[in-house]
Amino acid sequence: MTQAATAVVRKQLVVEAPLERAFTVFTERFGDFKPAEHNLLGAEIAETVFEPRVGGHIYDRGVDGSECRWARVLAYEPPDRVVFSWDIGPQWQIETEPDNTSEVEVRFVAETPQRTRVELEHRNIDRHGPGWQAVTDGIAGDAGWPLYLARYAALLTEAG
Repeated sequence: MTQAATAVVRKQLVVEAPLERAFTVFTERFGDFKPAEHNLLGAEIAETVFEPRVGGHIYDRGVDGSECRWARVLAYEPPDRVVFSWDIGPQWQIETEPDNTSEVEVRFVAETPQRTRVELEHRNIDRHGPGWQAVTDGIAGDAGWPLYLARYAALLTEAG
């Protein structure tokens, strides 16, 4: 019971943006709110790419041209939801076996025409195997999803 409860991290926030804009900024500008120091490459990140389609990837491209594909887009349903895998294991290395990855679902719910609730659920974290609690601690902590979502909300505020 405890394991199942901690194998899911849920975060939500309300942003002052229409539904379509909230979705578009999340997917098209993912690299603008993902911290550059969250990097599994041997080089500095030049850009983070979110391929907007089922079967696409989220990946970092280094200044040296190297790439790190760390997520697969599992569902892409604008402007309501996106689901992607989390292919980063407990040792913060790429997990190549899909059965050993967790998934992140982000739902966008219009509260008013100008306000959207963003609900993030990172689930099945225990699929990462031994040490999966470290993944939970990392993504739930201040440098994890709370940081990503705060930076995302700031982007929406800046863009007006």
